[in-house]
Amino acid sequence: MGKIRILIVEDEPNILESLSYILRRANFDVAIAANGLEALERLSRTKFSAMILDVMMPGISGFDVLRQVRADRKLCDMPVIILTAKGQSRDRQIAHEAGATEFITKPFSNADIIACLQQVTGTG
Repeated sequence: MGKIRILIVEDEPNILESLSYILRRANFDVAIAANGLEALERLSRTKFSAMILDVMMPGISGFDVLRQVRADRKLCDMPVIILTAKGQSRDRQIAHEAGATEFITKPFSNADIIACLQQVTGTG
């Protein structure tokens, strides 16, 4: 079996670099997108096992990306982990209603991200 392919969608370069490094060290195959439109384009070309998705991004928000993913029958079952600095209960409710698989707030622990990915991809 090959590596589990993860798409990280994050507009903050330092967080993107950190997540990529952490996940590669944990033996995940990592692809990145710096915004929602780039993420949707990558998702249309490549199959991913899961996606880590920031909420606040320029252009299209993470919630809007998530809604489009859930509306697409080819993508609708893909686990999506919302990763955001917005941890209020209203944000969690919006994420849940949009179809988020999991919700993690920033700052996050490396172990929590890896454990969450292993759980949603069935590799843990």
